[in-house]
Amino acid sequence: MRLLRWFIGLLIIAAFLYGDFFIYQGIILYKLINVILFCAFFILYRVLRGPTAADRIVALDILGILIIGMLALLGLVYDQSFFMDIGLIWVLLSFIASLAFAKILEGRYLDD
Repeated sequence: MRLLRWFIGLLIIAAFLYGDFFIYQGIILYKLINVILFCAFFILYRVLRGPTAADRIVALDILGILIIGMLALLGLVYDQSFFMDIGLIWVLLSFIASLAFAKILEGRYLDD
């Protein structure tokens, strides 16, 4: 059963990538934005169904990295620099949140 799920997932990913890069006739930045959004759906699945709290925290960290990449691509598409400012703020907040979650998972309080 597990092998069948992996195979179905691989077929879905292959179909998406084929459709995105060979059928869709947009510029490459739009194609990359589609790939990031597709990856974000898989990450959200892991956030909602992660077996442990550590898996969910790592998935949220990866989602933050995807958001930063999305902001960088949107900055290139719209030729606006404030997207990079938002990305830098997101990086700092994500780092602080990761440290706080790590302390909570250790069983310590935030003021220790």
